[in-house]
Amino acid sequence: MRACLVHHADAVGPHVDSLRPLSHLGRRQAEWIAAFVRDTGFAPVVIWHSGKLRSKQTAEAFLHVFPMAEFRMVRGLRPEDPPEWIRDELAVESRDVLLVGHMPHLPGLAHALIGGSGEFPQHGVIGVARDAAGGWTEFVRTSPKVSAG
Repeated sequence: MRACLVHHADAVGPHVDSLRPLSHLGRRQAEWIAAFVRDTGFAPVVIWHSGKLRSKQTAEAFLHVFPMAEFRMVRGLRPEDPPEWIRDELAVESRDVLLVGHMPHLPGLAHALIGGSGEFPQHGVIGVARDAAGGWTEFVRTSPKVSAG
């Protein structure tokens, strides 16, 4: 089983729109990351997002690339949620999952799965694979290669 942990793409500030939709740059970032993940050969069966607009819109970019994936909001991906909630969900999940969430939750989740103290890539992705013993190893990590221009 594999999972990709995705930090939502760039969003407008709360002073622009309190719902914080993706910015123009964020839409391009989400499309780039979705294509990058596809090109790694990872194909999620299910896409989870936090329910916040910026997370949902980022997840929708993946749904365009993986239209057969189940798409839903799940509890446990919001910024203030304990990483252990999703860690425990992934421990019993048999399908490949892509999840879109927020800081500071995602770095905590990555640490709970693979340890280490590396920074989570801003608006990027970390892919992890579960081995037969239930441990996790990283198989991909990147941030979007698009500019504001």
